[in-house]
Amino acid sequence: MTPSAMWAVLIATSTLCFTIKLAGHSVPERWLANPRLQRINALVPISLLSALVVAQGLVVHTHVVFDHRLAGLGVALAALFARAPFPVVVVSAAVTSAVVYHLH
Repeated sequence: MTPSAMWAVLIATSTLCFTIKLAGHSVPERWLANPRLQRINALVPISLLSALVVAQGLVVHTHVVFDHRLAGLGVALAALFARAPFPVVVVSAAVTSAVVYHLH
């Protein structure tokens, strides 16, 4: 892709995102007060973050791989289930990932 084409895509995507965000402000408040919509909106960040973690933790290009990232993710999940503070979760996952990467 040429640099000018990349800039065109970037500007078009940015414009589209801004337009969608701006259109969101015109949605009637009574629609947003719907309990069903509020339950769905509460689950959207969780599902997006889960998809991001899986995509970044298990996939390289188009292949599913099991490597040091999965070990770090496993330790992070264990620390979360143990109700460890967030900095402990992050540091333990990073250290585990680094150790497994170094050993491999």
